Amino acid sequence: MKIDIARHPTHAIVTFDGAIDGKTAPEVQAALAPVLGECSVLVLDLTRVGYMSSAGLRVLLLLHRQLTAKKGKAILVGLAENLTETMRITGFLQFFETHATLAEVKL
Repeated sequence: MKIDIARHPTHAIVTFDGAIDGKTAPEVQAALAPVLGECSVLVLDLTRVGYMSSAGLRVLLLLHRQLTAKKGKAILVGLAENLTETMRITGFLQFFETHATLAEVKL
């Protein structure tokens, strides 16, 4: 799993490359923790994430709760079709703003 974080005055863009599963979920959570203290809007670029297990979904749910508590939000970008379907079926999709590309995100 590769995680790149670009910090901006009003938000951060976090780009993931690899699967988010039971093995990598703690790494993802640890990488997001300091960013949560700095930003209330996180743009998660998931274009290169082809697989997300329930552990990955849990990380997203925790992130949503933490950001909502401070009146922030997470924006998901580039969800693969299988991830979109999984998130729709589980009800997770309703918690997030989603876009196909970073260019579509308006902050």
